[in-house]
Parts: sequence; structure tokens; C-alpha cells
Amino acid sequence: MKRHIPNLITLLNVFCGCIATVFAVLNQLEMAAIFVFLGIFFDFFDGLAARVLNVKSELGLQLDSLADVITSGLVPGIVMFQLLGMSMTGGWNAGDMLGYDRSENGLSILFNPLPLLGFLITLASAYRLAKFNIDENQTSSFIGLPTPANALLILSLPLILLYQNNDVLNEIILNQWFLIGLTLLSTYLLNAKIELFALKFKNWGFKDNALRYIFIIISLVLLITLQFLAVPIIIVFYVLSSVVANLQTNNG
Repeated sequence: MKRHIPNLITLLNVFCGCIATVFAVLNQLEMAAIFVFLGIFFDFFDGLAARVLNVKSELGLQLDSLADVITSGLVPGIVMFQLLGMSMTGGWNAGDMLGYDRSENGLSILFNPLPLLGFLITLASAYRLAKFNIDENQTSSFIGLPTPANALLILSLPLILLYQNNDVLNEIILNQWFLIGLTLLSTYLLNAKIELFALKFKNWGFKDNALRYIFIIISLVLLITLQFLAVPIIIVFYVLSSVVANLQTNNG
């Protein structure tokens, strides 16, 4: 029975991803973010449960990636779709991506393709997860930005809009070119050949985990002081600190 416990936790991730998808489609991005956070929480603990119970399996590996395609792939793509739509219409819930024009020929639907660019994030996430399942070099570190980290980056944007209450930040986030650039950067980082450290502790000693401890401490300080604005800063710090650590290791 215990071998099914990690898979049940993974299915909770799938369930959260499904709910988040519904909210994202309805443009209820705050609720979508909450369920993505819950899904990522389950995503972390399914692997932990598998290691503690010593019940790792190929089925669990495949199921975990399928869950992440929904929670950390599809939902961020829909959220970026909505944000790109907002950038066209002038703000939160200011309009629909579908415009209706009644004519003598009946109802015709006018569709702007720009928001569809957001689904590049979904495509890149699916490709990354497929590679991860067959890559034996990502056991103690990651090659490219993990999909949960990328999902947190994208989902932080509507939360910054809602809670930071800063006109400058709002103008930046709802700028079409910023969103297009972030989408392309996100797509690149997901599959870039950049080695990033994993928050996996083989022991609790500071010497062997100095970078992890420093990262966690700085992240907590940023979250307390900057709230949701801290999330993109933490992701940037995560990538840059990994690159610096890799350069030091290679030079050493």
C-alpha cells in the first residue's frame, strides 16, 4: 500500500492543476496562482515521500512529469495568454480576447493571435519535462530552469499587479514588449544548457550546502520585505548564483 502514497500525492498535484486551469481560463488569476502553489507543494512532497518510503518507480517518474505539464506548463501558458490580452485591452478584465462583430453574414469571431504567444511557455515546458525523464544527468542538479520555478515566475506577475499597488510596476508588467520578451526568455531558460543547483540535501552540513542555505535565507528575506515582487528577483538570483557557482567549480 505504501508504494501508492507518492502517486496519490502526485495526483493531488494533477487535481490542483486542473482547478488552476479553470480559474486561469476564467481570468481569476489570483485563485489560479493559489492552486498552482498548492500543486507545487504536492510536487515537492511526492518525491520526498518516495525517497523516505524507498518506493521510487518508473510509473511515479512519468506521472510526476505529466502532472507538471498541467500545473507548471499549461497554467502558466494560459496566464501569459491572459496577461498579453490585458496588455492589448488596457488592464485587468478590460476585455475579451474574442471580439464579436454582427454583420449581415451572421456572427463572425475576430481573433488576435498575439496572446497565443503565451502558449510557447506550455510547449517549452512539455519539451523540457520529456527531456528530463530520459536525462540521467539531472539527478543532483537541473539542466535548464525547472518548470515549477518558471511557473512561480509567471504566476507572480498577476499577484504583483493585484497586491504591490505600484503604477510603475503595473505599467511594466502590462507592456506588450515586456511580456513578449519574458515569454521568449522563459521558453529559452526552460531548455537552456545551464546547470542549476537543486534544493536536495544529502546532509545538513553547512560546508556541503552553503549555496543552498544562503539561497534559502536570502529568499526568505526578500519574500518578507518585497512580498510577491520577490519571486522574479529570487528566480534571477537562482539562475545567476548557479552560473557563478559553476564557473567557480570549473575554474577550481
